Amino acid sequence: MQKILMVCLGNICRSPLAQGILESKVNSKKVMVDSAGTAAYHVGNLADKRSIEVAKKYGIDITNQRARKFVVKDFDEFDIIFAMDDSNYQNILSLARNKEDEQKVRMILNEIEPNKNLSVPDPYYGGNQGFENVYKMLDEACNVIVSNLS
Repeated sequence: MQKILMVCLGNICRSPLAQGILESKVNSKKVMVDSAGTAAYHVGNLADKRSIEVAKKYGIDITNQRARKFVVKDFDEFDIIFAMDDSNYQNILSLARNKEDEQKVRMILNEIEPNKNLSVPDPYYGGNQGFENVYKMLDEACNVIVSNLS
């Protein structure tokens, strides 16, 4: 089974959406998807209501997810770790123990814009349109991820 982890800052906006979107596109018997945050601000909390709402709009239920913090053990548990932005990418890499760990970490938007290291904007302080925009970016990236899965 292939295991993929989506990571943002608080694990309540971007990474829960990415998890839900990718889960909706893969065979759950072949691919397991989870999400985490590099900060522990929201551990145990539901995703932001605006993430839940935009996911629901597209037929995806993310209400069973709870925020958790990224931990070093995640390098052992997951094959690919997608960071939502450069800050989270650097935070994840700072916990890497070796080159093998480092090679698992990728910027998610490089799936659609290779080598540009673009960030998924954090919609937390914005309005509902920010969540819609983030959904569309992540949906496009997840389509490419699915097409690249072995």
